[in-house]
Amino acid sequence: MRRGPPPAILTAMDSLRWSWRSWTDLDRDALYALLALRARVFVVEQACAYLDPDGRDERAWHLLGHDDAGALVASLRAFPPGAHHPEAAVFGRVVTAPERRGEGLGTALMQAGLRWMGATFGAVPVRASAQAHLAGWYGRLGFTVDGPAYDEDGIPHVPIVGTLAAPEFRFSS
Repeated sequence: MRRGPPPAILTAMDSLRWSWRSWTDLDRDALYALLALRARVFVVEQACAYLDPDGRDERAWHLLGHDDAGALVASLRAFPPGAHHPEAAVFGRVVTAPERRGEGLGTALMQAGLRWMGATFGAVPVRASAQAHLAGWYGRLGFTVDGPAYDEDGIPHVPIVGTLAAPEFRFSS
C-alpha cells in the first residue's frame, strides 16, 4: 500500500478545502469537530443512540471538508484493503452538515474520497454499509447492492460494492 498524502495537501472542490488526515494527524480541534459533526447527524438528527467512537478511527484515513470560514461541513473515513475487510477497501461515516445539504456536497465528498482511494489503494473492490434509503444515490456513484438489507442500530442498511480504478474511480452518469 502506498502512503497517504500529507495533511498539508489541500484540493479545492466546490469552494471547500479538502484534506486527508491519519489518526495521528488529527489534532484536538480537528477531532472534536469531526466527532461533533458525526454526532450531530448520526446520533441527534437520526435519533440513533449508538457509540460512534467504535475503535476503528485509529486505522482509518479521514477526509475533511472545510468551508471558507474553517467550519467542518463534510467528512468520510477510508480503510485500506485488509484493515476492515480482507481484500477490499472500505469507506464509511459519510456525513455532511445538515445546513449544507442540497448543494451537491455529498457527491463532491464521495468523488474526492474515491479518487484518492483509487490512487492510493489501486484497482481493488470498495465496500460500505449504506443506509438503505441512499442505495440509489450510491448507485449513481457506481455502487451496487451486494446482499440483503439488515438492521444496524435501528436503521435499515444494505451492503454496497464498487471497484476502485487507479488512478481514479470511474463514475457512472
